[in-house]
Formats: sequence, structure tokens, C-alpha cells
Amino acid sequence: MVKLAAGVWQWQKPLAFPKRCLITTSFSTVTVGTHDGTFHCDEALACSMLGLSKRFSGARIVRTRDPRLLQSLHALVDVGGVYDPQRHRFDHHQKDFHQVFAPSFATKLSSAGLVYKHFGLQIIANVLGLHQAHSHVHRLYPVIYRNFVEEIDAVDNGVSQYDLHDPPKYQINTTLCSRIKRLNLNWMDSDHSPQRENEAFHQAMELAGAEFLENVTYYAKSWLPAREIVIESLAARGSVDSSGEIIKLNRSCSWKLHIHELEGEMEINPSIKYVLYPDDRSEKWRLQAVAISPARFESRKPLPYLWRGLENDKLSEVAGIPGCTFVHMNGFTGGNQSYDGALAMARASLKT
Repeated sequence: MVKLAAGVWQWQKPLAFPKRCLITTSFSTVTVGTHDGTFHCDEALACSMLGLSKRFSGARIVRTRDPRLLQSLHALVDVGGVYDPQRHRFDHHQKDFHQVFAPSFATKLSSAGLVYKHFGLQIIANVLGLHQAHSHVHRLYPVIYRNFVEEIDAVDNGVSQYDLHDPPKYQINTTLCSRIKRLNLNWMDSDHSPQRENEAFHQAMELAGAEFLENVTYYAKSWLPAREIVIESLAARGSVDSSGEIIKLNRSCSWKLHIHELEGEMEINPSIKYVLYPDDRSEKWRLQAVAISPARFESRKPLPYLWRGLENDKLSEVAGIPGCTFVHMNGFTGGNQSYDGALAMARASLKT
């Protein structure tokens, strides 16, 4: 069965596929196989990513478990019991399978991670219109795995995010894996035909592919430029304050994603305590205390306790610094009318 147009399907009789075989997309001679029945996020993303590669662009998706048919297809994901990148076989269910993305990672790969490991550089380059050897492509390659693909690998392989004995305080059901799981036909559906299963799988592919592209675009257009700004600011920290613990950003950006990693790479000691940046909604300046780690909210050195929760003239009076606008109740951020005022607040905070 092939999809000719939106909502239009037709048997492709000359191929004589088995009854449970589901075929989708175009009449391309290039084929990518995955299993039929209930689908998961990893194979939906794997098929979608392969479609962004040069080798498998426009490939037909064949959903079957028939061993004879699987052998004839150009690539297999999440089915077939074989991992062989030379033959484009990307299954991860074998008992002796222990592949990870790189030595610095511990999460076992799913079919999504396997496809990304072998095609990720090419796909990122294609999406961004860059040469595969471009430094941006190689910088983004592990970042997109760590921040997007690894989650799908971990969920599919049953890897817990936290090693805790207590149950979580709340459930998270809005992840990409959860949303794709809900696209499967449920027990209340009266029509479980191959056509309906295929339509649902294509919805899953489109959803997974769209989120993958959103992540590539975000990390290329926002994450990378912010990283360069933070690098420049860290290098110039001595001109901001002799302590070396305060940096100034010339424009507001997503600095929190980078500062801890760059401190290690640039061997910065002592660590940064405060970041100053212009408020993108006004001509005022903000200062923010750096968190103790990327995953924690607590600050390395919060703003003084006596300042917290105060605003404007009252805050300026208590701090002894003109132009203060506010300090958050938790002491992690504050503001001033000017850069000099924000810098004075950071310097005073260092001494408390």
C-alpha cells in the first residue's frame, strides 16, 4: 500500500508484499524498513532522520516483520536483529548490543541514536546548508545528541533518569516519546487496518521530524551564537572587575547553557559568580548569580539577604547604590537603571 496523496492510499500489487506489510511515502526505489504494529518514538525519529540524509531522501517506508522482505530493503531500523552500519542495519534489540554514542556517554543507543550516530553529521550539514566538515556541524553534533536524541534512546531502553527509591513527586507526560505513544491506535478504535496504522505512523514521523529540525535550528541559530558571546565575555572578565568573578554580556543571550562547560574548557578559576547583561525589554541592566550547576537552581553566591524582595528607592537606600530596581526574593537576580549600578551591586555582593 502506498500513499499517493493526503488521505489517498493504493495497493502496489506488483511487489506482492505480505498482508501485514505497510508501505508509505513515494514510489522511490529506495526503501527503509521498520516493524509494523505498535510504534515508538525511536523508529519514528530514525525513519524521519534518514529521510533528511542524501542516501535515503524520499525513501519509501516499509513496515513489516517478514524476514524475507526485510532482507531485500535498503535500510532497516528497530527491526531485523542486526546492527551493521555498512549494510544500513540499525537494530538494538540484540542481547549482545551495547553501543553508545561516544565514550563519554553511557546511554545505550536505540534505533534513533544509531541513525544519528552514523548520519547525524550529514543531516545537520544538509539542514543548515553547510559542508559536513564545517566546525559548526561538528560542534552541534554531540550537543544535539545530548540535548535531544539521548532522551529518546534512554526512554526506549528503559533507562531511569534518576537513581531514586522514592516515587517522583509528579509525572511528566508531555515529552516527545509520550506524545508519539498516544498516536498509536488504541483499543477503542474500531478500525485497526494497515491503512490506519500507516497513517498514525506517518503522524509520528512528522512530529518527531519536526521536533528534530526545531532542535537543529535552535542550536545553530541561538545556542552557537550565545556560546561565542559567553566565550568573549569570559576572556574579557578581567576588564570588568579585578576579581575575575564578574562578566559582562553586551547583549542578552542564553548564557546559562554555556558558562559551566566553558569554565572547564577555559580553566577559569575562581569561578564566575555574577553575570551582567542589558535588559532586552528596556535600557536597564540585570545581574544574575550563577547557579552551582546547570541542573540546580541554587546560586553560587546569592545577592545579599537584606536586599531580597526590595525595590527601587528602598533597595537603593539599603544597598547604598543608586538606581537599584529590584532583587528577587531568592536572591538569584536583580536589576539597576545603569550598567555602573549593576556592576556596583555585583561588587558589593562579592564582599558579603
